[in-house]
Amino acid sequence: MTAYDVRSHTERLRNRVFSIVTDAIEMPGGEVVDRDYMVHVGAVGVVALDADGRVALVRQYRPAVRQVLWELPAGLIDVPGESLVGAAARELAEEADLVAARWDLLADVHPSPGCSNERIRLFLAREIAPVPQQERHERTHEEADLELHWIDLDQAVTMALSGEITNAACVIGVLGAAQSRARDWATLRPATDAT
Repeated sequence: MTAYDVRSHTERLRNRVFSIVTDAIEMPGGEVVDRDYMVHVGAVGVVALDADGRVALVRQYRPAVRQVLWELPAGLIDVPGESLVGAAARELAEEADLVAARWDLLADVHPSPGCSNERIRLFLAREIAPVPQQERHERTHEEADLELHWIDLDQAVTMALSGEITNAACVIGVLGAAQSRARDWATLRPATDAT
């Protein structure tokens, strides 16, 4: 395969979550072309399953699509030194008021590789319990209206395949969890897997 050498890299915009860059890339045949994309800090998502086979899904407003979407509890990798499974546990507690005793790695996802390097690591969380009331995170902005719903995993699969769930991480997480369950969880990897 061609090397696609990057001849130059120019940052156009930066904020706390992402930057927009332009790379001059050598194409097959030698032509150099500009390609713009987003460099993202990365994220984690959690498929939290309870003992009854229900998945914890949240409803969250997303300004970019101007809709309230079905999503997994998820968030940015933005705490220095925090492990990925630690970030997932933090997001589960903050967005769903839940903790989990068992964590496994479910999938790694590039949701929009045509325009972003964002990578989302999806975890399966089981042995679920509520966060004590006095320890719950105070949610603000879009998160203030988060609604937690417990949906049977098979119903969530139907929602994903019918287009009711459109968030890429949620679709992949729900389908991945259902497939892993069908294989008696043999496809899961350790939560600390670095690959």
